[in-house]
Amino acid sequence: MLSSEQRVQIRHWFYAEHWKVGTIAQELGVHPDTVRHALDTEQFNRAKALRPLVTDPYVEFLRQTLQKYPRLRATRIYQMIRERGYTGSVVQLRRVVARLRPVHQEPFLRLRSFPGEQGQVDWAHFGEVSVGRARRRLSCFLITLSYSRALYLEFFFDQSMENFLRGHVHAFHAWSGQPRILLYDNLRSAVLERRGDQIHFHPRLLDLCSHYHFAPRPCQVRAANQKAYVSYCTSFRLCNVESRLLGPSASAASENRTFFQRFI
Repeated sequence: MLSSEQRVQIRHWFYAEHWKVGTIAQELGVHPDTVRHALDTEQFNRAKALRPLVTDPYVEFLRQTLQKYPRLRATRIYQMIRERGYTGSVVQLRRVVARLRPVHQEPFLRLRSFPGEQGQVDWAHFGEVSVGRARRRLSCFLITLSYSRALYLEFFFDQSMENFLRGHVHAFHAWSGQPRILLYDNLRSAVLERRGDQIHFHPRLLDLCSHYHFAPRPCQVRAANQKAYVSYCTSFRLCNVESRLLGPSASAASENRTFFQRFI
């Protein structure tokens, strides 16, 4: 707490002797904010005047351009405004463009399904295992139910169409039923050709659909959220025990499904 004499001395040093705030604070052994409070002036609370920027005359043009072409590069905009008299650098322009560029966030709806309504199918890779003197690639067929998160998996030494269909049949027998709809990514075993929204499914997969009365549905390209459940199983649960699967021999491969059923 400053005394009246100290407050008078501070104002004398500042206004009459033109001492700086830091010098006064050091002389009295107080905090600079205490000196500012004793001076009781708006000088220290006054907002700094912003200097005009070389990009200011072009802000409205930039905003309109980015609203119309939100993905236009800053280098191309730089060439456009140089022709309109801009003399600043591209670095200054990039700061303004980053601030004005519209941010587009794709909305996502949370996927919900009824019991037994939908399942998701995918392959997972587990590197290689030893088979005698040879090395064989190990793949895992996964199918999960969207409602209950029930998971069936089976390991194969290839991703052939026969093993792909065999995994479906074994899963249906294990569950004593099948979902009404199965979602597929752009697997070669499922999708032979895709042109926009036109999908050409594998004929053998369609035969399986006809026999078990389920409908195949493709995921959209680069839409991982549509098969989030099976992707989660692939990237999290399976990777946590990958070292268990990549043992020194392939004899353990026949035991992996039992191990996984205990794990999940």
